[in-house]
Amino acid sequence: MRVNEQKFKTEMYESYINSLKETLLVLKNRVETQGLKKQYFEELLANKENGLRALLALTGFANESLKRLITVVRVSDSKELSKLLYKDKWATDENNIDLKEWGDTKIINLIKSNFYFRKGLVNLFFEGSTIPFLAQTLPLFELKKLSISKLKFEVPAMIDTLVRYKEKGSYSGKAENNPEYFLAEIFREARITFEKGDLTELFKNESVEKRTMDFIIPNKTNPQIIIESSFLVTTSSGQGDKSKTEGNIKKLISKYYPNAKFVGFVDGIGWYVRKGDLMRMVSAYDEVFTFHKDEVERFKKYLKKELK
Repeated sequence: MRVNEQKFKTEMYESYINSLKETLLVLKNRVETQGLKKQYFEELLANKENGLRALLALTGFANESLKRLITVVRVSDSKELSKLLYKDKWATDENNIDLKEWGDTKIINLIKSNFYFRKGLVNLFFEGSTIPFLAQTLPLFELKKLSISKLKFEVPAMIDTLVRYKEKGSYSGKAENNPEYFLAEIFREARITFEKGDLTELFKNESVEKRTMDFIIPNKTNPQIIIESSFLVTTSSGQGDKSKTEGNIKKLISKYYPNAKFVGFVDGIGWYVRKGDLMRMVSAYDEVFTFHKDEVERFKKYLKKELK
């Protein structure tokens, strides 16, 4: 029985994959013979059950990333982005404080029922990379997926999609793409010494609460600035645990190192979805920064002030 069930699931999955492939082949033929038009992609979303999945497969844009991005659009004050996606036609009566992320069913239903939401999504894939707000918000790795060359089914773009899909995990893990590496470079340029690991007094006296710190300036024995980095592109239930943990760590730092400053780097669109956790996280720090270039400059000035 189990063998038959597994066989049935395999056949269903193969049928689904084949459906996506054939849908994209039909779309490819239409684009090549009649030219690239937004209308074809709007019809894909409106008329095909797996139209959105096909579009995501074509561009290599993850479903989870799209949900994050829709959330960002809903809370963003960017007029250019709102206009491009017809935000006023589908994101009405939103409460940014209690905002919840939309699930797959909500998004699919809105695609089928709301003409403007559908057009807005197509605009996103056609023109999203030209919007300065998205250029500053999305990781470059994701931003490059919003490319017209992919929608034209150009061979180099298809290869790019395959490579990005295969290398996404290793890319995000590379040191130069890691926020901690970025901060370490700032310290090295400013000739600021630092250590990582467990704070000495917490290690000796608070074994349950002990945890690794991202940066301890200048050292574990006599810390002046303690830094934690939380850059999140996607959301997870672990964010709630992290925000609570940071609050507990702040109490221990105040107890054992009353003169040290606890600093947080909090960034990434994943935090848009869990604003309650974000507020708790921010309240745990003495000072908070993001990785925006203006904030990085403010951080450099902060270091000079605190370490002089």
